[in-house]
Amino acid sequence: MAIANNPDKESCRINAADKAHYREKLHDVVNKILDSCKGAECGVHVDFEPLPSKQAIIQIIGNLREILFPGYFSEEKIDPVNLKYTMGRSISLTYDMLADQICKSIRHDCFRYEQPCSHCEEKANETAFALMESLPAIRDVLAADIEASFEGDPAAKSYDEIVFSYPGVLAVAVYRIAHRLYELDIPLIPRIMAEYAHGATGIDIHPGAEIGKRFVIDHGTGVVIGETAVIGENVRIYQGVTLGALSLPKGAGERLRGRRRHPAIEDDVIIYAGATILGGDTVIGRGSVVGGNVWITESVPPHTRVMMEPPKLVYRT
Repeated sequence: MAIANNPDKESCRINAADKAHYREKLHDVVNKILDSCKGAECGVHVDFEPLPSKQAIIQIIGNLREILFPGYFSEEKIDPVNLKYTMGRSISLTYDMLADQICKSIRHDCFRYEQPCSHCEEKANETAFALMESLPAIRDVLAADIEASFEGDPAAKSYDEIVFSYPGVLAVAVYRIAHRLYELDIPLIPRIMAEYAHGATGIDIHPGAEIGKRFVIDHGTGVVIGETAVIGENVRIYQGVTLGALSLPKGAGERLRGRRRHPAIEDDVIIYAGATILGGDTVIGRGSVVGGNVWITESVPPHTRVMMEPPKLVYRT
């Protein structure tokens, strides 16, 4: 079939001259951006010493999940015959990647903040090994977390389902890795790991928080746990829970950095959806139950139930 001539067809073609005119003007844009990058203001890092790679750290998280949960997240089949070989290869590769990223992280702080030499390569190797050496203990705690999830959730059909599909397990697993690096005083990487988990699950756990075993986040979206929060053992929280700081004054970044700002949750506590618990002096006592949507800025004695008064419902036909 013949195609009818379109008198406006030529007007749809790219006008090479017009495009070239604007592309030539891009040189000015490049120069202005380069001028704006001079100096040490926020958002600029142009140096011969590279920063850690976010993509490499995400890959390390994937590798560590394979190591912590053998057989669940590996691309190849793992069986009793090849387990030792596969595990050895994964651990060796992950160690090398982690040591490289830790070295870049330490070196970045050294140059950017003019710190004395910290022998970054030696420290990176030592720290990467310390993390790998901690993996069996992290596995034991995660196993207790998964067991608690299964025991408390009648919708869970198996441990496999929980490991594969529960966002709380992913967020807590990444937190436990990041927290160990935080304890080892490694800059940047713990927060990069935490924000990866936050983006993947909607659960925001600062790596500085201290969280005991048998910790369960049910559903999870919107959970926020601050840097200095302390959570005991056998604690269950639901979606939308905030363990945060009270309103901070101007300049709080310098004045309050490193000080206790977030609440403590003792053992055997349940916190239901939408609850907000704030303040570094706030303690939720052992065995308490915090109901949904409550706002707490004062301590709660052990074995206490804190509930909102039933709202007034209006029905209209």
